[in-house]
Amino acid sequence: MKLVCLLSGGIDSPVAAHMMMARGAELLALHMDNRPYGGLEHQLTKVKALAMRLEELHGRRVPIFLAPHGANHAVFLKECRTKLHCVLCRRMMLRIGGALAAREGAVALLTGESLGQVASQTLPNIAAEYPASRVPVLRPLIGIDKQEIVELAKTIGTYDISIQPGSCCTAVPDKPATRARASELDEEERKLPMDELVAACVESIKEF
Repeated sequence: MKLVCLLSGGIDSPVAAHMMMARGAELLALHMDNRPYGGLEHQLTKVKALAMRLEELHGRRVPIFLAPHGANHAVFLKECRTKLHCVLCRRMMLRIGGALAAREGAVALLTGESLGQVASQTLPNIAAEYPASRVPVLRPLIGIDKQEIVELAKTIGTYDISIQPGSCCTAVPDKPATRARASELDEEERKLPMDELVAACVESIKEF
């Protein structure tokens, strides 16, 4: 079973990756390069170290793919309602991840989402994001609270890597939507050349 794992460099996604690798999954790590809306150097160092730790734990290679996501942020900031930025971003990540899965023969996407932890992870927002994916989305942490995830990360040796200095996305709005509807996201996306944006990003994905 091959999965594309959205690996951010934070605490949650490597724990989700570990859980699925423990079930025998083969992972491809997809990291979204947010430049210029967040630096890449420190974050990529963390992602590489996390992938190496997962390889040590499970004895299988975890290749890292980098997707240039900054241009998508720029279009959303210019053309779309500010409060919907995070949910639009998430839908784009699911589209890009799904396209990479199709290209590499993976059967599903894997994320570190935990219900209600951040604005894009409220139940209404998750429901509004899901239709954008062309493959199933696995969320093994969905019902686990943050402290439990932290303890799991410490147990598997990824926590100290994840809390190293990194870079946060600077495109996050001050007041992100927490109850987005799929219909309003569809309306925003009709303003944009979505197929072209996805194709350009996927074509530029490079293996690190």
